[in-house]
Amino acid sequence: MDRLKEECGVFGIFDSKDAAALTALGLHALQHRGQEACGIITFDEKKFYSERRLGLVGDNFTKGKVLEKLPGNHAIGHNRYSTAGNNLIKNVQPFFADLHLGGIGIAHNGNLSNALHLRKELVKNGSIFQTTSDTETIVQLIAKSKRLKIIDKIIDALFKIQGGYALTILVNKKLIGIRDPFGIRPLVIGKLNKSYVLASETCAFDIIGAKFIREVENGEIVVISEKGLESIKPFPKMRERPCIFEYIYFSRPDSIIKNTSFYEYRKKLGSQLAKESHVDSDLIVPVPDSGVPAAIGYSEKVNKNVELGIIRNHYVGRTFIEPTQQIRSLGVKLKHSVNKSLIENKSLILIDDSLVRGTTSIKIIKMLYEWGAKEVHLRIASPPIKYPDYYGVDTPNKNELLASKYNVEEMRKIVNAKTLDFLSIEGLYKSMGYDKRNSSYPQFTDHFFTGDYPIKPVDSNDKDFMDSQISFMKSKS
Repeated sequence: MDRLKEECGVFGIFDSKDAAALTALGLHALQHRGQEACGIITFDEKKFYSERRLGLVGDNFTKGKVLEKLPGNHAIGHNRYSTAGNNLIKNVQPFFADLHLGGIGIAHNGNLSNALHLRKELVKNGSIFQTTSDTETIVQLIAKSKRLKIIDKIIDALFKIQGGYALTILVNKKLIGIRDPFGIRPLVIGKLNKSYVLASETCAFDIIGAKFIREVENGEIVVISEKGLESIKPFPKMRERPCIFEYIYFSRPDSIIKNTSFYEYRKKLGSQLAKESHVDSDLIVPVPDSGVPAAIGYSEKVNKNVELGIIRNHYVGRTFIEPTQQIRSLGVKLKHSVNKSLIENKSLILIDDSLVRGTTSIKIIKMLYEWGAKEVHLRIASPPIKYPDYYGVDTPNKNELLASKYNVEEMRKIVNAKTLDFLSIEGLYKSMGYDKRNSSYPQFTDHFFTGDYPIKPVDSNDKDFMDSQISFMKSKS
């Protein structure tokens, strides 16, 4: 895959008679965040119920198939993309465990950067792991805590883990939402009539008719019970550093953050890109679907038409024929085809949201030339991706990232574009409406471009981490 992969999606609802069905709908809205597996846990005031499946929400959680097995007014759910652990049913979340104080279900979006280190210590001290997921590490830490109350056990575990995480936790008569101290991974609060709802994005509220209330703050724990919502802030106050790729690519365009839709943010990225690197051309063509908002913003800035010169097939799924070398070489045509009548004999500005390995760009540009394009100028609505992620985004190794090995001119030659340019890091922040120099604004978790990791990835290759830190420090000197 020549694309950064989504992390996961979480959802939770407290005190609703249709808890399981509403959770399934919320997960359906969050399907873009993970397509490998899904799961729901419910609680009926006496007993917990759990159903986990491989595949899509709509193929599994349907009336008469699974939902009837999930009674109760409280629920949490999870869509999985495996950034940690293999794609096996035992790794599908939410996880459930019976503790001394009662049952606990946990759904986790993100990745712990010290999970392997903690796991080794836990195993050494007698813990037995059933999965390869880093989420089980959190369960084990909670179970081993000597604290007496469940919320104190959870806080005890939180002070041991590191990384980017958003958690929904279901315990006896309580729904708990947690966001990591830097706010790297997202979590929002909504309300459906009298029922509180938690989700990774606001689009999950829209599908069930819930009203968006606010974001869970970085480092905040919200405890929802019959008494209402309680906020606990156990960590020292940190400057918020949300993941920049939520804005560039991951979150659904219609979801809202900071009172603005991600669609509008992406249009602003395209507009800023046009300010920085416009070149004369006949048409602006987005790489569908993720490049469309930026292309619209670009076109509005330069007063030039944007056209669907590339058409995406949304129904590809897994390759249905023998993957011979010849078929693999045609793979891009299974997903994209050229609108020949639009692009023939035209000079094009091709807009995409990011450039990872470059393999898709190479194939698309080649295809555009084969179908008669005169020139292809590639413009990327984000800075060059030079460093891997350790907080819940599945990025290639550093040596597979095109920008980590080559400069812009070398990359231009590799993808065979007439010209190539990226949005600057300064332009990125300007597009978001943030001033990196102003301490009252959050700084993004932007290590993809800068190498500035907010938390040392303990489990990563130390040499890779040190190399990135040296590069970052040199850029600051």
